[in-house]
Amino acid sequence: MKIFHIPAFADNYIWSIEKEGKISVVDPGDAKAVLNVLENQNLSLEDILVTHHHYDHTGGINELKKVMQGKVYGPDNLAIEGIDVALKENDQFTTLGYEFSVIETPGHTLDHISFHCHEKNVLFCGDTLFSGGCGRLFEGTYQQLFNSLQKLVGLPNDTKVYCTHEYTLANLVFAEQQISDQEISNYKKNVEAKLNKGEISLPSSIEIEKKINLFLMQKIPNDLKHLLPEESFKELRIRKDNF
Repeated sequence: MKIFHIPAFADNYIWSIEKEGKISVVDPGDAKAVLNVLENQNLSLEDILVTHHHYDHTGGINELKKVMQGKVYGPDNLAIEGIDVALKENDQFTTLGYEFSVIETPGHTLDHISFHCHEKNVLFCGDTLFSGGCGRLFEGTYQQLFNSLQKLVGLPNDTKVYCTHEYTLANLVFAEQQISDQEISNYKKNVEAKLNKGEISLPSSIEIEKKINLFLMQKIPNDLKHLLPEESFKELRIRKDNF
């Protein structure tokens, strides 16, 4: 499976699955960015996958529907214009010959879903799981977001993680403030080196995230170890909001 990113806005990535001259894109907030790639690389647009309703993930849907050949797959949320196939937990669909399963991952928003391709060990997780972090709570509860992340951490270690924002370095800076950990510090240096060379930090993997992402509760700061995992998660998310 060939996957490449289309930069959008300040720090968004529109992930694109490419096969035989066609692409399917995930969370196209900016239609112009996608249209430029279609034209410059002589590609055609097959399907659109949408994780949640925020405008930086959906803003390009209606414009792109004018040139696409397939369908728009997304949450069962009437507030999102242009959804052709509304999806819920454990639903499956195929794009470009690849089968994806739907994982409901509410918390950041109530309608948030993620897409997992078991065959290729690929996860598109929108704004639920970031490398080194997780999304802010806009609509859901701490318990919902905690549960969503626990679903994702249960995926195979070699699952590649494609999230929608370049937040990795900022998340690792926060993590270093919370815990003294050599794996986190080393990974932060690697990310800094990539960014300085004009590269991106993604994709990550579930195995990597278990080592560097405090929100997955695999590593817990000493001052939070007396709490239940859900309580520790809530405190970490509050700290990050105020960081």
